[in-house]
Amino acid sequence: MSFLPKPKLHHPGLLPNALGYTRRDYEGAISTLCAGCGHDSISAAIVHACFQMDLPPHRIAKLSGIGCSSKTPTYFLGSSHGFNSVHGRMPSVLTGANLANRDLIYLGVSGDGDSASIGLGQFAHSMRRGVNMVYIVENNGVYGLTKGQFSATADKGAKSKRGVANNDEAIDLVSMAIQLGASFVGRSFSGDKAQLIPLIQAALAHPGAAFIDCISPCVTFNNHQGSTKSFDYVREHNEAVNMLDVITGRDEITVDYAPGAVEIVEQHDGSLLRLRKLAGDYDVSSRAEALNFLQHHHAKGEIVTGLLYLDPEPEEMHSHLKTAATPLNALDETDLCPGSAALEALNATLR
Repeated sequence: MSFLPKPKLHHPGLLPNALGYTRRDYEGAISTLCAGCGHDSISAAIVHACFQMDLPPHRIAKLSGIGCSSKTPTYFLGSSHGFNSVHGRMPSVLTGANLANRDLIYLGVSGDGDSASIGLGQFAHSMRRGVNMVYIVENNGVYGLTKGQFSATADKGAKSKRGVANNDEAIDLVSMAIQLGASFVGRSFSGDKAQLIPLIQAALAHPGAAFIDCISPCVTFNNHQGSTKSFDYVREHNEAVNMLDVITGRDEITVDYAPGAVEIVEQHDGSLLRLRKLAGDYDVSSRAEALNFLQHHHAKGEIVTGLLYLDPEPEEMHSHLKTAATPLNALDETDLCPGSAALEALNATLR
């Protein structure tokens, strides 16, 4: 019955957000992925994050490439703008859309094959250009659509379902994103919604290139003993660098407490938040420290998750290009075609 659309009827007990929408208004069609696929958990986390942040669905543009992961935008934000591009070309399509209309919230969904193989160059340039978007890679280490071959993110020594070992070094998209200039970089696990949801919320609120690598086990081809992308392996080797929460749209709440201490903070809604300051020596604003931390724990066989790098003063593509504050699709003919005199003046500066 996975081909059937979800019923329009909402349960009367569903609570609305500040816009009057319920969680169902942020969902999409019924998933046709394998039962238990980690990608569906990521879709659910995106739905939850957008609902909690009171984002208008019509202001979100979701784009993808080709692969199991790139099918998932069908399964969330059914009332948002959507575009499914060709294999590996999602970043350039998203960049063009962003240049035309900077007022939308851009969410790019890709996979380890879509971004780390055929789309590696596209991924690199979207990061270094600072395109204002959330770029999520649903990383399972295999090509699920073509029956389980190793992808470029499969760890060296990992075994396939048939017992074949991978002899190639893995591409670490997180390290690449940090080196290439992304101003927000995180990694999470599809089975850890407590970490993934606030990470997505923070990325959506970030004014710049935000990249999230999400380990998402393929239950059909890469969830066996010997896989380094399986549910059991990631849970056993997960090294979280921080505990995450997001507060948006209210007056600032400040606290001051020592590393290792617990602080109880009252939120705007009256609820209490218990903060434990972890990894006091980890500097989330240092690219060098983030890369060293990743390499150090990778050598110990650990998968580092959490918010790994955050630029305290991010810039995005429009500030680099000095584009107009008004979206290009909203400019009138006078603005777009200022006349021959303006063209002549421009040409004169190039002589």
